[in-house]
Amino acid sequence: MSRYSPLKASLPVTLFHDGHCPFCQQEVAWLKKHRHQERIALVDIQASDFNAQAYGQEFNAMMGQLHLQDSQGEWYIGMDASRALYAVLGYRRLVKISC
Repeated sequence: MSRYSPLKASLPVTLFHDGHCPFCQQEVAWLKKHRHQERIALVDIQASDFNAQAYGQEFNAMMGQLHLQDSQGEWYIGMDASRALYAVLGYRRLVKISC
């Protein structure tokens, strides 16, 4: 994956977050109010019905790093997930300078 791959994330995207994490809770609250919130589906990996294996992932790995999947099935993990998220929200310029 190239360093600019997150700029190519296909809409909509799914962000997998830890619903018990205070930082994640703040980020999710902000995302729910964002003007482009329809571009992002939010999945709480701490929810009782969440199954990481249904997504081809391991729960412990998802707890260790941010995961985002785009509509084409491409996974972005860690900082690439953050960059892809901000790219789909319209902050592409910030993503470019962070690479």
